[in-house]
Amino acid sequence: MLTLLNLLSGVAMLIWGTHIVRTGVLRVYGADLRRILSHSISNRLTAFASGVGVTSLVQSSNATALIVASFGAQGLIALTPALAIMLGADVGTALMARVLTFDLSWLSPLLILFGVIFFLSRKQMRAGQLGRVAIGLGLIILALQLIVAAARPMTEAAGVKVLFGSLTGDVLLDTLIGAMFAMISYSSLAAVLLTATLASSGVISLKVALCLVIGANLGSGMLAMLTSSAQNAAGRRVVFGSLIFKLIGSLLVLPFVDYGPALVDWLSDEPAQAVVNFHVAYNLIRCVACLAFTEPMSRLCLRLLQDKPELDTTMRPRHLDENALSMPSVALANAARETLRMGDLIEQMLNGLLEVIKTNDVARARETRRMDDDVDHLYTAVKMYLTRVSREDLDEADSRRWTDIISLTINLEHAGDIIERMVTDIEEKKISHKLSFSEAGLQEICDMHRRLVNNLQLGLSVFLNGDLKSAQRLMVEKESFRDLERAYSYTHLNRLAGQSVQSIETSSLHLDVISDMKRLNSLFCSTAYPVLDDAGALRKSRMRDKPKSPKSPGAAAADDVALAVAADLQQKESSNDGAEPPGHPHPVR
Repeated sequence: MLTLLNLLSGVAMLIWGTHIVRTGVLRVYGADLRRILSHSISNRLTAFASGVGVTSLVQSSNATALIVASFGAQGLIALTPALAIMLGADVGTALMARVLTFDLSWLSPLLILFGVIFFLSRKQMRAGQLGRVAIGLGLIILALQLIVAAARPMTEAAGVKVLFGSLTGDVLLDTLIGAMFAMISYSSLAAVLLTATLASSGVISLKVALCLVIGANLGSGMLAMLTSSAQNAAGRRVVFGSLIFKLIGSLLVLPFVDYGPALVDWLSDEPAQAVVNFHVAYNLIRCVACLAFTEPMSRLCLRLLQDKPELDTTMRPRHLDENALSMPSVALANAARETLRMGDLIEQMLNGLLEVIKTNDVARARETRRMDDDVDHLYTAVKMYLTRVSREDLDEADSRRWTDIISLTINLEHAGDIIERMVTDIEEKKISHKLSFSEAGLQEICDMHRRLVNNLQLGLSVFLNGDLKSAQRLMVEKESFRDLERAYSYTHLNRLAGQSVQSIETSSLHLDVISDMKRLNSLFCSTAYPVLDDAGALRKSRMRDKPKSPKSPGAAAADDVALAVAADLQQKESSNDGAEPPGHPHPVR
């Protein structure tokens, strides 16, 4: 019983080690790896090479598949180079299996020792995450030693021999078991390494080992298909084409598997080395041969997996890739891109507001109010996406960025609510009574609207680039807009004193519109505060006095916004009418 537990613990450690290495590399180099994959699509050979390189680093063809599938779903990469990257990923994971079968027992304690030291001392820095990768590599090597040690006495047990003896003779059953183990372990690399270890210990025959290896390759394709099931048709085509390539390779090789043991004996006398060499040779030959058929496979996938028309008119997130949550820097970049989409929606609502004011167009008013539902939908999606990003893995800069993104999404959502209410007021107080603003009053509103749109665009630019000069200009525009609102209020009162009929009829609405525009402008200009604060250029009179906290400024700010989001989650989700709930948090200074 103890021997069986040792074997199971060794398998679990092997799986966990590959998981640690994969997540560690993705957290440190995730953005760079995605950039390499997205830029290496000029031809099939460069795409193939990028797939080999990236998968050799993350030690998981499934992780590469998830990244490439997300690119395909977003339309960032064509299907043909994506399939070439997937073929390269299969070769990359086979090469890593070959490297890990060398005698590296002396390296395991060193990797774990120094990995733990770096990870605990510099957890929030890149060196700490590289220490995490070293721990994972050390655990993989140690796990292989434990599996060998545990499997050796098991080979002498009669019951174990009978159990593994049932795997001999049925090629399809052995292949299916190999596929199931790759799916359960979430790694074809772990399945192949375990198979090589069992073959070296004499627990399974060489023929069974070869069938398990072929099944492990097929299982990795099935796993990628399952994990990408939530993607749209474009994303699913990538993993589906890769699975078809693997299935064709299996069908071509399995009928000749009886001749496999003689072939691998020629490659190596050691069973473990022979199994891994077969794994490398099989994937290399299969992938190079399939590389010439990526274009026909693309046409087949397009025919079998067609895009379905969208029946729901609600705008859906485009950039919130669930698979990037293990890479905080990439996840934050995705959330920032989706936040910019919210900004574009707010600009469209502002343009619709002005058209409603000018033309009394009821249909345009209805469409503008509906767009607030899209803003709310994106706001909820970004908010929930950011709450799933591990805060412990964020360094100081990423923690500040997390705060900036969630703050801007809250402000943009509040801006959408304000615009929706403004349109509703115009319908009730102006359109229904067939009133109109005076020529001078309408000109003032148009002038404020133009400045408001410009400040929104400038605020989004500051949010994206963090430019100090633009942030300073934005603060100047904020003060100028405030003075303009005050001046236009006085000129409106002068028109009332002059007994202007149009001004009298729309007086309350006119003052409400320019007051709401000032509130909107304050929300748009709030993106300048973090940039000015980081540069030490924020005037003290505009900074709220807070008691000092032992936490770093970025972490403390992130905690404040997290509390605001938690309160907003409780209040916002309970209301379906899109109205602003009481106590809505607005991190505008």
